[in-house]
Amino acid sequence: MERKTIIDNFIAASDWADWDRHGLAGDASARRYERLTDGTSNVILMDAPPENGETTHAFASITSLLQNAGLAPPEILAHDVSAGIMILSDLGQDDFAGWLTQNPSDNLTLYRAANDVLVHLANYPAPPGLNQMTPEIGAQMVEITGEFYANAPTPDLTNEVHQALTTLAPNANTLALRDYHAENLIWRPEQQGLNRVGLLDYQDAFIAPAGYDLASLLRDVRREIDPALAQEITTYYMAKTGAGSDFPAQLACLGAQRNLRILGVFARLSLVMGKKRYIDLIPRVWANLMADLRHPELKMLEQAVRDTLPAPDTETLARLRA
Repeated sequence: MERKTIIDNFIAASDWADWDRHGLAGDASARRYERLTDGTSNVILMDAPPENGETTHAFASITSLLQNAGLAPPEILAHDVSAGIMILSDLGQDDFAGWLTQNPSDNLTLYRAANDVLVHLANYPAPPGLNQMTPEIGAQMVEITGEFYANAPTPDLTNEVHQALTTLAPNANTLALRDYHAENLIWRPEQQGLNRVGLLDYQDAFIAPAGYDLASLLRDVRREIDPALAQEITTYYMAKTGAGSDFPAQLACLGAQRNLRILGVFARLSLVMGKKRYIDLIPRVWANLMADLRHPELKMLEQAVRDTLPAPDTETLARLRA
């Protein structure tokens, strides 16, 4: 049965059979989203095709964890696990990126609110049963960068990432949502406290060293973050979580690991999946990477990056778009 027919049949048998359907912009995965509306209320359809390697099981599990932690993921209203279909409550249409484009004076308010969620998670007991980003796993996560971005194995780089994580960020003890950035956060000013921040795209959550999601938030590959704002948010996070003086080095290390991996992920999205638009983001990914590698504790990793990976010059970007 074709995927469209499966979706149509699911909706026809649901409480939303007569609602209008509108496609939404997708993400870097094979998942697809629609907004269903009756003119007054909205819900979201998540289409996660199992035949494309997608699953809704992890999303459902992490949703429950976040609800129990007092945060604001969408509510799951209907779920067909085997078909990979969910109906979710609609958290709203104002993601942080869109809101701040229209209301730039709210920058500090929104980033403080996003940071409050991270402080809450840092002080919340890490749930059992999730994968952990050990130094070994963190190093393995950047192997994709050699394969697709550099187009060659990069064992020396992998080894340096492992060494940096072992030295600076060895302890996985905090729930990390992994893609915690302005396009995955919904601003809900009518709510109170932590509920002002709606959470999306967290199905790949794992247990990571503290600061992993803070690095995601402050080294956003899709928008510039003012350095003074990043410093204020980091200082606040440290004060509220009791992080020690070694935390800035840990944060820089995690940011570097993340952006090294993103180079490979974006290269694969272009070369394998034909999503060429992600190559336009690579210069900022590289700039974020270089910013973190300027930390004095990361000199060896910086040298390994410069020895191993091509800078995103015109020739490199053209190859990745081919």
